[in-house]
Amino acid sequence: MRLQRREKELSKAPSFLGENMKYVSWNVNGIRACLKKGFLESFKSLDADIFALQETKAQKDQIDLDIPGYTLYTNDAMKKGYSGTAVLTRIEPLSVSYGIGIEEHDQEGRVITLEFEDYYFVTCYTPNSKKELARIDYRMEWEDAFLAYLDALNKPVILCGDLNVAHHEIDLKNPSSNHHNAGFSDQERSKMTQLLSHGYIDTFRYLYPDKTDAYTWWSYMFKSRERNAGWRIDYFIVSDSLKERIKESLIYSDIMGSDHCPIGLEME
Repeated sequence: MRLQRREKELSKAPSFLGENMKYVSWNVNGIRACLKKGFLESFKSLDADIFALQETKAQKDQIDLDIPGYTLYTNDAMKKGYSGTAVLTRIEPLSVSYGIGIEEHDQEGRVITLEFEDYYFVTCYTPNSKKELARIDYRMEWEDAFLAYLDALNKPVILCGDLNVAHHEIDLKNPSSNHHNAGFSDQERSKMTQLLSHGYIDTFRYLYPDKTDAYTWWSYMFKSRERNAGWRIDYFIVSDSLKERIKESLIYSDIMGSDHCPIGLEME
């Protein structure tokens, strides 16, 4: 396993196996803005053991998240005010790594990995393919490199984050008019299919294969959230070996503060 940077080597860390654990993931679209829109109240109400953030849009010294009982890990983009990920955890990991160990892919603060005794927790903010798929070639390179990174991890994986793709037509309100658009192109959807074929499970669809109108992102335009004209592009994905431990996969669509809502995973 290639690691860009490593923190805190501990001799022991708790295992979630046999325990009830709750994970939350949220693209906050700027943590500083979200803090002014009730983030801390939402964080407290969700009461997660591990809480992952994407698109923090802030450097570490700009993130004021000193929350009692939690340790904060951040991965910032080289470009200020752009991208970025963070994890708040009340369970101390064995180690923490940042990025996927490939310099060209590790400039935008997109991945944090926490290692525990018997699994890895990975949060990811997948690069957007941009309008008219202007960044699709890079996106395809990223997808291949990230999947290789996941496959190289030598323990089961819990992956969460904004993966910037609606996998199937059921995962967005208007599939016909968005076909070939960023987030619903054939190329992006096929990469999600490929990822899942490597022994991973989309936990929400595993529990709710036919559930409609379940979205995690809404455009700020056209009163999209009010009309629930959204996309499900935020995921909790787990290794197949963990599927029997999935208790619940949740979408907190009533929680405001970003153009995304938080999502949750409960394991037992």
